[in-house]
Amino acid sequence: MKIAHARVGLILLATSMMLSGCLNLADASKAPAVVYYVLNDAAPAAVSPVTAGPSLRVLDTTTGNFYDTDQLVFSRSADTRGLYQFARWTERPGKRFADLMRARLDRQGSWNVSVGGYVRADWLLDTELVEFYHDAVSEPGQVRLVLRADVIDIKQRKLLGHRVFEQQVPLASYDAAAAAQASSLAVGRMLDDLSVWLASLK
Repeated sequence: MKIAHARVGLILLATSMMLSGCLNLADASKAPAVVYYVLNDAAPAAVSPVTAGPSLRVLDTTTGNFYDTDQLVFSRSADTRGLYQFARWTERPGKRFADLMRARLDRQGSWNVSVGGYVRADWLLDTELVEFYHDAVSEPGQVRLVLRADVIDIKQRKLLGHRVFEQQVPLASYDAAAAAQASSLAVGRMLDDLSVWLASLK
């Protein structure tokens, strides 16, 4: 008799779990679709011709562990960070920023740009995305981008310049699409500042 009751209990438990699973699947089907955003350089396409300068080896841009993700990052208080659940980048920001930076420098024509490795070059550019997130302490918030940059003279083995850049771009609305758009604006302005600084080191 006890065995029969135990079997009935197991059957009821299994049925309950199956129903629960069905309900979870139904809820999951109603979840918003993940949207992928492309991080771009929002700078104007036209660039004035500039005399070519030293050859420049541009290393890949590094990021802290938390920012090394394809998810958009946000903050609702100064000492916290979170990840957007349904908003992602098509490429991780560090990799994408390095590609955009090389493309911008190439387009200017003022540098002979090479990718990191053992390619011979006069100077080396090392960058790090220190902060890159949607500061949502107050709505709609702003994108905050902080970049560290070091330029090294490879032949003379000395540091030519060190600088920390910062951009803050307000969002047009309180959502992921506006955060992505403001991020591209921040990147474009950051590349403006970086280009001017590099030219000043020649």
